[in-house]
Amino acid sequence: MSDTKDDKTLGVNSKKTLTMKRPGSEQGTVRQNFSHGRSKAVVVETKKRKFSLPGEKPEAPAPTVTLKPRAPQPPRPAPTQAPRPAPTQPRAGMVLNTLSSEEMEARRRALQDSRLREVEERKRAAEEAARRAEEEERRRKEQEESARRQAEEDARLAAEAEARRRAEEEAKRRAPAEEKPKVVAPVKPVVADDDEDVRPRGATAVKRGPVKPEVVAPKPVKKAEPDRRRGKLTLTKALSGDEARGRSLSSMRRRQEKFKRSMHNEPREKISREVVLPETITIQELAQRMAERAVDLVKFFMKQGQMMKPGDVIDADTAELIAVEFGHTVKRVAESDVEEGMFNIEDRSEDLQSRPPVVTIMGHVDHGKTSTLDAIRDARVASGEAGGITQHIGAYQVEHNGQKITFIDTPGHAAFTQMRARGAQVTDIAILVVAADDSVMPQTIESISHAKAAGVPIIVAINKIDKHEADAQKVRNQLLQHDVFVESMGGEVLDVEISATKKLNIDKLLEAVLLQAEILDLKANPDRTAEGVVIEAKLDKGRGSVATVLVNTGTLNVGDIIAVGNEWGRVRALVNDGGEQIKSAGPSMPVEILGLQGTPQAGDRFAVVENEAKAREISDYRQRLAREKAVARQAGQRGSLEQMMSQLQTSGLKQFPLIIKGDVQGSVEAINVALDKLGTDEVRARIVHSGAGAITESDISLAETSGAVILGFNVRANKQARAAADQDGIEIRYYNIIYDLVDDIKQAMSGLLSPERRETFIGNAEILEVFNITKVGKVAGCRVTEGKMERGAGVRLIRDNVVVHEGTLKTLKRFKDEVSEVPVGQECGMAFQNYEDMREGDVIEAFRVEMIKRSL
Repeated sequence: MSDTKDDKTLGVNSKKTLTMKRPGSEQGTVRQNFSHGRSKAVVVETKKRKFSLPGEKPEAPAPTVTLKPRAPQPPRPAPTQAPRPAPTQPRAGMVLNTLSSEEMEARRRALQDSRLREVEERKRAAEEAARRAEEEERRRKEQEESARRQAEEDARLAAEAEARRRAEEEAKRRAPAEEKPKVVAPVKPVVADDDEDVRPRGATAVKRGPVKPEVVAPKPVKKAEPDRRRGKLTLTKALSGDEARGRSLSSMRRRQEKFKRSMHNEPREKISREVVLPETITIQELAQRMAERAVDLVKFFMKQGQMMKPGDVIDADTAELIAVEFGHTVKRVAESDVEEGMFNIEDRSEDLQSRPPVVTIMGHVDHGKTSTLDAIRDARVASGEAGGITQHIGAYQVEHNGQKITFIDTPGHAAFTQMRARGAQVTDIAILVVAADDSVMPQTIESISHAKAAGVPIIVAINKIDKHEADAQKVRNQLLQHDVFVESMGGEVLDVEISATKKLNIDKLLEAVLLQAEILDLKANPDRTAEGVVIEAKLDKGRGSVATVLVNTGTLNVGDIIAVGNEWGRVRALVNDGGEQIKSAGPSMPVEILGLQGTPQAGDRFAVVENEAKAREISDYRQRLAREKAVARQAGQRGSLEQMMSQLQTSGLKQFPLIIKGDVQGSVEAINVALDKLGTDEVRARIVHSGAGAITESDISLAETSGAVILGFNVRANKQARAAADQDGIEIRYYNIIYDLVDDIKQAMSGLLSPERRETFIGNAEILEVFNITKVGKVAGCRVTEGKMERGAGVRLIRDNVVVHEGTLKTLKRFKDEVSEVPVGQECGMAFQNYEDMREGDVIEAFRVEMIKRSL
């Protein structure tokens, strides 16, 4: 090969000679340092140039290897430089154009990498083709298997249909022959020998009953044996996995039995039932009462064009139409029917017996009601009450001249109006206690109204006649103004002058009560179930819910099941007014009942029912009714969102949230009424929750959620509730006198009232001339015509008796000095803040605004 050809190969065609031989080169290692402390060992080669002498024959070059580019890459363009003319023969000192060892090594590695990549690509392509072929083969086998199974299933169904058809034809053909009376022996099932061979050893034989002549099973043939056994899963099949499990023999047998039952199934006889329908009922419940399927009722509604579910509620009219459509009779009942026969049961006259009178002591606060009752009972009740006033209804029974009298003591404070009304409703006689030195007072008039509304006779007890300023005649005269005519004034009302502290004329008062009771001829039937009314109720920590009740008629025994208000319970114990446990309580006897499921409301009526189911049904009905009323009341108060926002914008009503817990239900009721009366159009107390019993953790949680203050009346918080209140920052206030509670809440609600804006007139000034001063603006030269002008006061600019601006003074000067005020008759200069439209003749009015704190 000549040098010219070699130069063309290396320079023009970029086909360089690669060789593994490295003649005349020396190698060495150099440590190369990089950033971040990294280093690398690099191999350095030193090559010696080879000179050819004149006359020497050049060595034959090594065979050349052409580098071929890979298929995806485009071919590289050839170099653009012009080919260099090669010399005809080598000259002395001329260096051959050969590749360096680094380039030769790089090209050798590139060639090896290219060959490896080509081999890997061919290998991957072969694997991908094999995988696709396997996938196609598997898919083809699955389709063939599915088609085979479908064909087998179709063939089996066709065989079963053919067998049924033949059985039906055979039955029809034999039907005329069976009309003759003959004894047909039961046909035993025939088991083929092949079946015995196929059945595994130790397997339980299939128990078949006698076959009816109407249905003749087809005789098994030997060729159908493999198909019959096809559904069994054998060990060989399970291990090979060549066939999926089909329908089992048991499944096929159950299917045949179901078909036989459907052939001989006769329609059941329709049973008509009496369906009790309440006011509303669900479709599921209606179906159960009719002994029908709920899906049949849903289908009936769908035929009528209504899409219903079994849980949907329908009214009684719709339920009645459905029941009649399904062939049943209907009995309509109302939810209130559960209370029928509880109260106002008529008694026969021969069963009635005399009962003690129930007397209520009423009157104004501090007129001596409880002291009079103490004198009658020889007890000290008034000293035990907080503040010396009665805050609960007390019921007691005393005996005088062998006859019993039941007394009920009511509070006289204005907040206990409902207690007095409740006492008047359960009583037979009302004793009106009036202090001789204080005469008729507001609560006295209110007690008279309650007694007249209840229709009970009144006995006037004029108390404190032992005092020097006592005037009994004045009391009688004032009672005339309220239509209470005493006997000494020509009326029919008995009056007795007494002294509770001296126990004067107490016997006369009791005799007057017995005389009035004899006139009334009070009777009741003790030999029947008890009825009565709740006087007071509370939640005792040790005894649970305790209700003080007054038995009106009948006899209440331990163990009776009673329904009282929204609650019910079994009487566990009866406690009289002396704290003794008794077995039974007759008419007109006050007792405490233990064993109720919850705390009833004061004033609720109670009655004895026959069983717990009845009591629970009554309680559920009343609780549901109470919830519906509460929801309706809240909805009426709340209204829509627009109404609430407009009400807040127009009225600016502020609410004071409270949680009230008291010792008894009556006290809580009285507190609610008293706080409700404190409300105005601007601020109102909102009772978040109220109830009888101690303060618990649930009350603390509710107060935290609603931001309310907890008021405890004669109750305390337990340890856990106190810890929760301290942690959450909830305020708990304790009271034992209702006066203090109402006063504190009144002051707190007064703080929510916006202060009153009060404006005070200071003086007037008339503008004489308006000056325009550079860098200051317009300044009005004025003369004070009335009062005075003060710096910092509010001012109004009045033009033709019309206020055109209201603001504050920017400056008030007397000559060139700033002054605090300018008296009447003097001249001054004034400038307004952010206003300069002043004219001669305008009047400037000065005023002072004061914010006055308001109270309820």
